[in-house]
Amino acid sequence: MTTTVLTTKGQVVIPAAIRKQMGIAKGAHLSIEQKGREIVLKPVDSAFFAGISESFNTKGRLTKALLRERARERKRESGK
Repeated sequence: MTTTVLTTKGQVVIPAAIRKQMGIAKGAHLSIEQKGREIVLKPVDSAFFAGISESFNTKGRLTKALLRERARERKRESGK
């Protein structure tokens, strides 16, 4: 079991080995949800959006729109 510490600002460090295994890099977006007494973090990636779009039965349109929006945000953030 790996443990971490909550900072005074409410921040948590995800250990490097877990970040590497999950493909989580600096600036990555994570969804967070509470399930009973558990806190669940999930990378916000195409698989995440695909799961959301399936629940709304959008036939992939929502996923494509969200990925396009994220690409625009990334471009804007990088200053290009």
